[in-house]
Amino acid sequence: MGIISDLTWRYATKRYLNRPISADDLNIIIDSIALAPTSLGLQAFEILVLDRNSSLRPKLIDACSKQPQITEASHLILFNAWKSVSQEDIDSYMGRISSTRNTPLENLEGFKSNIHRYTGSKNHAEIFAWSCMQTYIALGIAMVAAANLKIDSTPMEGFNREAVDAIINPNNDKLSCAVILALGYRNSELDKLSSLPKVRKSKDELVKFG
Repeated sequence: MGIISDLTWRYATKRYLNRPISADDLNIIIDSIALAPTSLGLQAFEILVLDRNSSLRPKLIDACSKQPQITEASHLILFNAWKSVSQEDIDSYMGRISSTRNTPLENLEGFKSNIHRYTGSKNHAEIFAWSCMQTYIALGIAMVAAANLKIDSTPMEGFNREAVDAIINPNNDKLSCAVILALGYRNSELDKLSSLPKVRKSKDELVKFG
């Protein structure tokens, strides 16, 4: 029941203490993101990690609707989704498979063709929507990893994407911010939600078996 206890403990933290996450714990959360499953295994996103000393943090305040987590959290992880998939992206992925699994590149031609066919059938908006879905898989796994470490987290969508991109991805046609994850330790005195029970559907309402 460990994981259920962790998930019951966590909540979308609104206010944070001025307490940093250790480098070891942060690396575990980053590793969990790297190990997250993604469509085709392509990992069609990058992450930007900002600690409290980052010069970018204050610039994000207005773009993120002045949400206090932007300045209070120990770290922010910004998930930047791909807006396109290039030949170089696919070739790089094939190279990683080949070197990691000791597989000749020619043996991967069928898989490579499938990736070309899938990504080539989509426009930039569709690629971005698909890439965003991959970031949410990684986001969820990162929050579970954080809860296991008793680190609080907040998934954040309430931001102006164009404004955020102008700050973190200037003149970048490849990346756009999909979602932000705040990490740190809850300030129970300022966050009224910290002591409230979760409100969730019952299993009977949520689950249907066919």
